[in-house]
Amino acid sequence: MSSHRITWYPIEFEVNGEKQAIHGRAADILLYTLRDKLGLTGSKSGCDNGDCGTCTILVDGLTMKACLMLTVEANGKRITTIEGLRNSPVPHAFVQNQAFQCGYCTSGFIMNCEGLRNTHPQADEETIKVWLESNICRCMSYEEIHNAVKDVFTPKK
Repeated sequence: MSSHRITWYPIEFEVNGEKQAIHGRAADILLYTLRDKLGLTGSKSGCDNGDCGTCTILVDGLTMKACLMLTVEANGKRITTIEGLRNSPVPHAFVQNQAFQCGYCTSGFIMNCEGLRNTHPQADEETIKVWLESNICRCMSYEEIHNAVKDVFTPKK
């Protein structure tokens, strides 16, 4: 009988402005570390292969699908989840535009839009369209989601 020894690695990162120090295996996926170890359940598991975007988070301000990132890769990084969005107009725009039906994909779309704000603060219509292609809504709320994102980038009078 072979013995399997699990190696645990120390991992330190910042999540939603709070320093975290945990131990994880080399194979641990960041999405499940956030959900199961840290209780941050806003990022959802949809496809577990990066296609749907329900697990979208920000890593050092850039969008990342948490199902595609190992926890050990987050060492030293700054992570923002939907629970950490404060003072952002994005969630408000989604509510104002009723940009959700079942709500399962909503946090991923909001985080994707927040990442768009970080990287393209003056995003035009074409950039918004291309950016939104990385997330899937199975309830077909695409028009409302698109309107919410456009509202975020429309100058207020």
